[in-house]
Amino acid sequence: MKMNMTASIVRAYIQSGLSRQVSEVVWREENINHTLQTLNVLHIQRQYYHITLASFKRRNNREKTMVFNEEMLNNFSNEQFKKKSFPVIEAWENMTVKELANSAKRNIHDILDVLHIVSGKNIYNKNSTLSSGQLISSIIKKLGARSRIISKQTSNKDTKYKDITRRPLPDKSQLVRRHPVVTIMGHVDHGKTTLLDALRHTSVAQSEFGGITQCIGAFDVTLDSGERVTFLDTPGHAAFTSMRYRGAYATDIVLLVVAADDGVKEQTLQSIEMAKNAKVPIIVAINKIDKPNIDIKRTQHELADHGIVVEELGGEVQCVKISALKGTNLQELTEAIVVQAELMDLKGDPAGLVEGVVIECSNHVGRGKLVTALIQRGTLKKGCLLVSGLAWVKVRAMFNDSGRPILEAKPSDAIQIIGWKELPDIGDEMLEVENDKILQEVLKFREKEHNETLAKQHKAVADQRLQEHLIDYRKLLEIRRTFGRDRTVMRKVREKLAEKEKNKRIIEDPTPTVNIIIKGDVAGSVEALLDIFDSYKCDKICKLNIVHYGVGSITSSDIELADTFKAIIYGFNVKAIKTVEEEATAKGIPLRLYNIVYKLIDNVKAEINSLLPEVNIEEITGEATVLQKFDIHEKNKKVSVAGCRCVKGVLLKSGLYHIVRGNENIFTGRLVSMRHLKDEMSSIETNLECGLRFEDPTISFQPGDNIICVIIKREKQKLDWDPGF
Repeated sequence: MKMNMTASIVRAYIQSGLSRQVSEVVWREENINHTLQTLNVLHIQRQYYHITLASFKRRNNREKTMVFNEEMLNNFSNEQFKKKSFPVIEAWENMTVKELANSAKRNIHDILDVLHIVSGKNIYNKNSTLSSGQLISSIIKKLGARSRIISKQTSNKDTKYKDITRRPLPDKSQLVRRHPVVTIMGHVDHGKTTLLDALRHTSVAQSEFGGITQCIGAFDVTLDSGERVTFLDTPGHAAFTSMRYRGAYATDIVLLVVAADDGVKEQTLQSIEMAKNAKVPIIVAINKIDKPNIDIKRTQHELADHGIVVEELGGEVQCVKISALKGTNLQELTEAIVVQAELMDLKGDPAGLVEGVVIECSNHVGRGKLVTALIQRGTLKKGCLLVSGLAWVKVRAMFNDSGRPILEAKPSDAIQIIGWKELPDIGDEMLEVENDKILQEVLKFREKEHNETLAKQHKAVADQRLQEHLIDYRKLLEIRRTFGRDRTVMRKVREKLAEKEKNKRIIEDPTPTVNIIIKGDVAGSVEALLDIFDSYKCDKICKLNIVHYGVGSITSSDIELADTFKAIIYGFNVKAIKTVEEEATAKGIPLRLYNIVYKLIDNVKAEINSLLPEVNIEEITGEATVLQKFDIHEKNKKVSVAGCRCVKGVLLKSGLYHIVRGNENIFTGRLVSMRHLKDEMSSIETNLECGLRFEDPTISFQPGDNIICVIIKREKQKLDWDPGF
C-alpha cells in the first residue's frame, strides 16, 4: 500500500525538477519513509493535459507554484544527487610530453602509455612535441580529466632576464684626454660640406647630387696643427630635420655655418634651437666672405636677435669669418675649435665595455649591413658583441671613413661596423655585452618588452573595433525593443542591415589613391622621406599610402609587392639591377629613381595631381551696380527688376550671377530676362544700362548692390601640399 501511494505521488510530480530527483530515489526502499515525510508538506501539483493551444497558453494561470524552503532542498543534497566532477588539466599548443606530465601531475611513463594507446604509435619520448590539440585533449580524456587550453606558460627564468644600460661614470682618475666631436650645422647651401672638404683636403661637395648633403657623414680629420677632430656633417635641407637633431645630441661642439650673403635662415634657427636643447656650445663660422655685397655685421646682429651673441658684440660665442672655397681663415677656425675643446676639458674612458651611438645605417654592396657609429666609451675590437635595440652584431670588421680596415676604435672615433644580423634604428645607443649568454638574455628581455608594447597597441585597436560593434548592437537592440517580438519586422531590419553592410563593402571609395614603395641608400634618407610624407594632409582629395619602405637596392620582392598593391617604386640614391628593371617593365610597374630629394617629392606631387578630378572654377566676366529697383506686374504678380549699369567687363544672359550687398552674398542664380531699353539682349557691354530680372522674383534690390556675372569652367585640381621646402 505504501509503495502504491508513493508511485502515484511521484507521477504527480514528474514535471518538476524536484520531482525528477524524487523519482530517482523513491524506488529505493530505504528512502521511502523519508520521501513520504517530505512530500506531505508540499502542495500537490495537479496535472493538465493541454489539448488546445489556448489551453496551453493559459497553463500558468491554472498551475499552482510549489512552495518549498531551504531546509527541504538540503534534504535532497546528498552525494547521490551531485554531478560527478573531473579534475582539470591545463594544456597549451605544442607542449612536450614532459610538460603534459608536469601539468597533469602524473608519471611520464603514464603519459607515454596513454599516448601509445591514443595514437597507435610507439615513437614518442619525454621531449616529443604534441603539435595536435586534438591529440592532447584525447590523452587528457583517457586520464579521466578535462582539459583547459591556456597560453604557453613561461619559465620562471624569463623573469630573470634583464636589460643592460650604460655603466655608471668612472672615477675621474681613470679618464684620459680625447679629441672633440664637432657637428657642422646650418642652412642648405651655406657651404658646410665645402668647409669640411677644405679641412680634410678632399672634394666631397662636388660629388653631392644637387649640391646638397642628403645623409649624415662622420669623418675623422687630422688638422694641420696635428689635432684630431671627428666631424659630423649634417644635411641643411629642410627634409633632414631628424638627422640634424641626432647630430646635435651626439656631439661636443656645434659649428654653425652661416653664409654672409644670405644671413640667418630657417634651418639656421632650427640648428640653434637644437644646440640649445642639447646644451652644446656653438662656434659661428660666417662663410662666403669672398662674395661681393656681403654684410657681416647684419648677419651677426641677426644671430644676436636669436640668442647667439658673438664676441665682437660683447658676447661669449666665438665667431670666425671664413671662405671655405678660397681657404681663407681656416687656420683661425681650427684654433677656435681646439681652444673650445681645451676649455671643455674633454675626457673619456677607454676601458671596460663599449658604449656608443648609431649615426647611420645602410646596405653596402659587398659588405652587407653596415652601421656608422660613434664610440663614446670603451675600446671596440674585432669579435666584440654589441646590441642596439633588437639588433646585434659580433663585430666582423671595422673601417674608417676612407674605407680602410682598422683594428680598434676608442672614444670619439667614428667607424663603420659590419656583421650585423639586422640593421638597428639610427639614433639608438649601442652597448657591448660580455658574452653570448648575456646577449641572449638581453635580446629576450627586449623582445618581451617589444611584444608587450605591440600587444597593447593591438588591444587598443581591438577595443576600438569592439566599441564600434557595440554601437551597432545597441542600435539593433533599440529597434528590437521598439518592435517587441514581431519576428517579421525584425527579419526585415536584419535584412536591411545586412544589405547595407554588403553595399558598404561593394561600393568602392571614389577618392583616388596613390600607393608608393620607398627604397633608400641609408636609413637616414628613408627616415627623412617618411617625415616629409607625414606632412601630407590631403587625404580627402587623394590618399597617399606608403605600402613598404626599406634600405638597400630595389629587388624582385619590391616588384612583386608593387604589382600586388599597384604601387609606384621610388628609389633614392639606389639602383635596380638590369633583371629587376626588366621585370618592372614587363609587369608595368613604374620605377622612379632620384638622387635629389625635392625632385622625388615633385614627382609624387605630379602623380597625385594627374589623378585629381576636374573642379568647377568661376571666372568673372563682368560687374554691374544697381541704380534703381523697378516693380512690374506679370500674371497678377509683382516682380522686382534691377535697373543697373555695367561698370566692368561684359554681362552675359547665360552667365551665373551673384548679388553682393556689403560683404554678404544675398543671392546666387540665373537671369530670366536681360533688357536694354525695350530690347531683349544676350549681353551688355561696359557703361550700358540695363534691366535684369532674376529667377527669384522676390529679391529686394537696393541702390548700390553689386551684381557679378561669372561663367563656370572645368579645371584640373592642383594639390595644396606644402612639404616644408
